[in-house]
Amino acid sequence: MQPKDHWEKVYANKATNAVSWFQPHADTSVGLIKATGAALDASIIDVGGGASTLVDDLLALGYTNLTVLDLSAAALAAARQRLGSKASGVHWIEADITRASLPDREFDIWHDRAVFHFLTSPEERAAYVQAVFRAVKPGGHVIVATFAEDGPNQCSGLPVMRYRPDELHAEFGEAFTLLKHEKEAHHTPSGTVQQFVYCYCRRMGT
Repeated sequence: MQPKDHWEKVYANKATNAVSWFQPHADTSVGLIKATGAALDASIIDVGGGASTLVDDLLALGYTNLTVLDLSAAALAAARQRLGSKASGVHWIEADITRASLPDREFDIWHDRAVFHFLTSPEERAAYVQAVFRAVKPGGHVIVATFAEDGPNQCSGLPVMRYRPDELHAEFGEAFTLLKHEKEAHHTPSGTVQQFVYCYCRRMGT
């Protein structure tokens, strides 16, 4: 099964608020985005945002230049339906981030909660990091969250990578300065607890 087929099947068979990664509110992500000090018209992309409620929270705070990218058309459709008329103010992209063609130096903030840890091959991770470097403006902000070193070994039936903060930052390298990291104990809809690590970096270079 191809990854896209897998995720389309997940969203076809489960309610968006029943998947393990669901959060009623993405409080840690919102806090880190606000901590960047970026203006409300800053260009923000949520990679793997799918049906996440982060876009709802950001719209409610007054952010106006939002992009949500996901592999699953069903996940994006669920988010658009939930937002109703507000969905027209968001740019939606259905794509695999390791192959997506994004505008160069377009984004002030790159956010990803729970995509990067599914990239189990060095080639996939390298393609992802190259996409970040191309698409984020010099001096822009990069927030990536994955399972922590004591997090699950798999998710949604797929193998995942687990990271300590220094290991996650090392995947991105010297072109990204680590400004902050924090851990989150995520309580899933089924009642289990999953440990996440968030790394907040700044993209260097010109």
